[in-house]
Amino acid sequence: MTINASLQVPEKSTFTGNSLSKEGETNMNSHKRLARIAGALYLIVAIFAAYAFSVITGLYVAGDAAATAANLVANSGLVRLAIVFDLIQATAWVFLALTIYRLLKHVHPHVAQTMVVLVAIGAGIVCLNTILGFESLQVAIDSSYAAALGAGGANALVLMLLDAQHYGSSSAAIFMGLWLVPFGYLAYKSGMFPKALGIGLIAACVCYLVNVLTAFLAPALRTLTYDYVSIPIWVFELWMVLYLLIIGVRTVKPDVRTPTAM
Repeated sequence: MTINASLQVPEKSTFTGNSLSKEGETNMNSHKRLARIAGALYLIVAIFAAYAFSVITGLYVAGDAAATAANLVANSGLVRLAIVFDLIQATAWVFLALTIYRLLKHVHPHVAQTMVVLVAIGAGIVCLNTILGFESLQVAIDSSYAAALGAGGANALVLMLLDAQHYGSSSAAIFMGLWLVPFGYLAYKSGMFPKALGIGLIAACVCYLVNVLTAFLAPALRTLTYDYVSIPIWVFELWMVLYLLIIGVRTVKPDVRTPTAM
């Protein structure tokens, strides 16, 4: 006589609270690893971008073509290094966004995708600006430009290229700020970071945009307000870098429930 399959006793589930706990611990370790990779990339972006920015702005003398060209010639090695650093930080920025995407896409996939797109646009602008900076150096050190255009003409071309690079950097700053909005939102909603940090990143975006607007609309005002407006940018982005490197993400204990006996 055969036994009806419908009358067979179902096998007991092999899932236990311990196995669920281990799975949650594995996921948390993976999140912490991604967070620390993101922190390392963010640190590279911050250090390399700061070096490149300080070198170029330190040698650029607005309205003085001869002094700007002389500075580039006298510090050509530093300028070349700054250009390479700018390319590295732009590349690291893209990989940073991709890492953050993997870490936080579960919160809101479309917002995470928007963040990556904004970074890709900003990194592209940075790379184009880097070419302008490199070409200004080429004009300054290559005597053929002075022979064809005259010393004054070559110096004017150097200044024009650096002017374009300067305002191009302000254009890139739009996306350096805008990507912080989806990043801050994801950080706020995920529960993996302090909510104040998520809000602070969005506030930093506002500061970026204020600096950009004053650069184009009120340059004289920008010289007075730039350092003060930039303080929240440094505070909240540095806070995020350190949080990613030191803590990673907040540990959220999984909801472990003991299965009821059947």
